[in-house]
Amino acid sequence: MKKKITIAWFSAGVSSFVASYLIKSEIDKIVYCHIDNQHPDSLRFLKDAEKILDKEIEIIQSEYKDIITVIKKFQFINSAYGAKCTDVLKKRVRKDYERKYKDYDITQVWGFDIEERHRADRIIESMPEYYHRFPLIERNLSKKDCHELSRRLGLKRPQMYDLGYANNNCVGCVKGGMGYWNKIRIDFPETFKQMAITERVVGHSCIKDCFLDELDPERGNMSAEIFPECSFFCEILP
Repeated sequence: MKKKITIAWFSAGVSSFVASYLIKSEIDKIVYCHIDNQHPDSLRFLKDAEKILDKEIEIIQSEYKDIITVIKKFQFINSAYGAKCTDVLKKRVRKDYERKYKDYDITQVWGFDIEERHRADRIIESMPEYYHRFPLIERNLSKKDCHELSRRLGLKRPQMYDLGYANNNCVGCVKGGMGYWNKIRIDFPETFKQMAITERVVGHSCIKDCFLDELDPERGNMSAEIFPECSFFCEILP
């Protein structure tokens, strides 16, 4: 009979924290896949979360480390099927980690909320070899509920939320739209400039219709853009 292990995937966002918190007694490993483009406050959030969870959060990382390195190496940014950075910096790293427990029955814990049931269904379909838990969906919790619970537990949320971003994704996420990138232009001008230069190097843009260095500062509406939390499955999940 195989040994059993339950692995929760921590994204440095409030939803994944709450998912782990709700069933922490059932979790064996909490794992965070770090990317150097993450806001520095993400690691502060991780350390504070560890104290409340009373569990260590294991940090893993790709040898490529950051988005720009991946784009230049593979000469590819994104497509209708997802972003290369998600594949290289998250998905491949997750698969390597899972192989460490190839002789185990693995249950994976995900932080999808009640508005992301379709994403949970796609994970079950695409990874039938594992068991899956969705604590937020099991309890009908929304992202707003997660923020409130984190606040009540005394956990200060990552700074990206306070800056007005819906998720604590990488600073300069290639899945963002025009409104998102115009906000990055204001909040993180060096990040905007670096991505604009990189687009020209590889000959592709991360947004539709134009390159970042051609983007009208008045275009886009970030609040109207569909921009989910970046996960290991962004390259297969709509």
